[in-house]
Amino acid sequence: MDIADWRKRIDELDLEIVALINARALAAQEIGKLKRSTALPVYEPNRERVIFDNVRAANRGPLPDIELTHIYERIIDVMRALQKDELASAKTGSGKTRETGK
Repeated sequence: MDIADWRKRIDELDLEIVALINARALAAQEIGKLKRSTALPVYEPNRERVIFDNVRAANRGPLPDIELTHIYERIIDVMRALQKDELASAKTGSGKTRETGK
């Protein structure tokens, strides 16, 4: 494959990654709703440790574990913010989303 082929492959992978991240975000929102109804905290450090352990165990490279962990730290931060937004919108009665304000 030449560089154009590899770039096309990256573009295809990016589309798959976007779909998977959005599917994960939807799951996080649903968990936020359940946390709201059961008064569970948004931040659960033990659960985050399990996620990091699972990700590192699944990693076959070439990305080093520490770099993959950094990526997942950011993903989890964003997902936690979605859950906080879910809790806040429930308190205010607002159905607004973070990005669009709708």
